Amino acid sequence: MKRGVSVAWIAWLLAALYYFYQYILRSAPAVMMPQLSDGFHVSVTALASILGFFYYGYAALSLVAGTSIDRIGARSVIPAGAFLTGAGALLFGMGDSTAASIGRFLQGGGGVFALIGAIYIATRNFPASKAATLIGATQMFGMAGGAVGQFLVGPMIASGMAWNVFWISMGLAGVAIAGALLVLLPKEKPEGPKGDWFKGSMTALGAVFKNPQSILCGIIAGLLFIPTTIFDMVWGVRFLQEAHGFSYGEAVIRSSTVPLGWIIGCPLLGLLSDRIGRRKPVIIGGACVLLACLSWILYGRADALPSYLVGLIAGLASGSAMLLYTVIKEANPPQYSGTATGAVNLLNFMITAIMGEIFVQIMQAATQGKPTGLEHYQITFQPLLYGVALGIALTFVLNETGPAARAPIGLETAKSV
Repeated sequence: MKRGVSVAWIAWLLAALYYFYQYILRSAPAVMMPQLSDGFHVSVTALASILGFFYYGYAALSLVAGTSIDRIGARSVIPAGAFLTGAGALLFGMGDSTAASIGRFLQGGGGVFALIGAIYIATRNFPASKAATLIGATQMFGMAGGAVGQFLVGPMIASGMAWNVFWISMGLAGVAIAGALLVLLPKEKPEGPKGDWFKGSMTALGAVFKNPQSILCGIIAGLLFIPTTIFDMVWGVRFLQEAHGFSYGEAVIRSSTVPLGWIIGCPLLGLLSDRIGRRKPVIIGGACVLLACLSWILYGRADALPSYLVGLIAGLASGSAMLLYTVIKEANPPQYSGTATGAVNLLNFMITAIMGEIFVQIMQAATQGKPTGLEHYQITFQPLLYGVALGIALTFVLNETGPAARAPIGLETAKSV
């Protein structure tokens, strides 16, 4: 293996491990909602609003992360993001609701540098034919962190580990990761245009946001991500306990099957998309399966299918949403790679943050202080079904950007013979 390729693999792996860490922080609150509610002296619905600050931070710094990496390179930017994430975890562990809100915002704002950085490294240093596979593998690391944040952290909390000890420990880990990234990420020469930083960034943003395909990618991604980021990672454990009567341990295991499905689905669907050279059929197919799974989760009998199957399939299918990150990069100039990823993140998590707060309001109106039951969750999360259906419809409008669509007709025909 050539040295340049080895360095690129190391750089991508480091960024992917940082993304793994960030996803642990994103998903861990789902398995400690009662402890956090008591620790911050707030109701569960108020706590859901605090947790939602993660997505406001993620959206707010998405464009900053993308344009910064384009302009000054990954080594100068990604470690700073990891430090912000660790600082946010430390604030979250202080036991004060205001500090927790700020900390959650910093966790999201710092966490966005992980995904954008990993995708930037992957697309700059590897062939375009591997783009969807590598981006899917990046998300696989993230969702592995999501699974750890539920499947392993849940038993730790159940066995008596104090919630604030967990968050302070994770904060120190984030600072250590920042140091490792600073030392080990290779130096590089950014490809972004030279000259005035602000003017160059505005040029990049203008080019990306004037492209209707960018807007479509962000909206579709948001609609397909919400079932995982909000429904499973914030409400999933409580839904299974309150709507179906599962014990805490069983609810944690069932909820963690969704990110486990992502671990399988993201690289698998990315590889499938690269093999057929097309993005849209995989996105649409995955979204249709996701819609069927969500419908069953909300309205089907919990014991009518084998345990853990629906959550696993839902997670696997929703991995198709990650292909939108490939599409937006292929639909925009290569020198705006980081900016394009930042744009899809901004739109994606703006939708996530807004809908997360809307779900809180719907739940409060539905329960009116009464014990939460299945019908309340059905009322609250029925819009998820409409959102995924809208995402499927919008994907038909999206331009196909896969290699097969870009290849000359004669060449594509020859390859198929």
